[in-house]
Amino acid sequence: MSAIHQPERAASLPFGSAWRTRDIVVVAVIGVAFGVVFAAWNATWELTQALFAFFPPARNLIYGMWLVPAVLAPYIVRRPGAALFAEMVAAGVSTFWSQWGPDTLLSGFVQGAAAELVFAFVLYRIWDLRVLAAAAIASAAGAWIHDWVLYYADVDTGTQLIVGLIMAISAVIFCAFGSLFVVRSLRRAGVLEGFPS
Repeated sequence: MSAIHQPERAASLPFGSAWRTRDIVVVAVIGVAFGVVFAAWNATWELTQALFAFFPPARNLIYGMWLVPAVLAPYIVRRPGAALFAEMVAAGVSTFWSQWGPDTLLSGFVQGAAAELVFAFVLYRIWDLRVLAAAAIASAAGAWIHDWVLYYADVDTGTQLIVGLIMAISAVIFCAFGSLFVVRSLRRAGVLEGFPS
């Protein structure tokens, strides 16, 4: 069994284990950092409209960046609520620059809560690529439903299904593989001492 598919378990952190101060700080920092990144990503989203004019649904290939905190934060601290906490902080920070206004908070809630359901399903004990990918896809699904209802209700179902598939692919790339890459880099740098990841 390859390292990627080997279930990575957090036996020292049983379901419902208490948050430490360092966990709260790290998740908050991830949220704030990505809130700032989101401000730039909001502009990128607008600037790429012309680039994907040939096939507008393809623009959702970059959607996954908005979902990263929902996977990265819980992968590092492995605590219940980390996905939702990180996404809400990121959404709260990015609201100041977002063209979508207060709805950014609702979007962050949906994205974080959807990922949280996947981690809860495995009782916050399994942290392999399959679980990270499932959480990323769940977060993308939450975002997809939210956007369909609020922004694209008049778009035909076939196009919406294509958009959903592209969002899921983007989420796996940015969130699952991206989180693995970031955490492995941080491990090598020695900055994750004291964290189960």
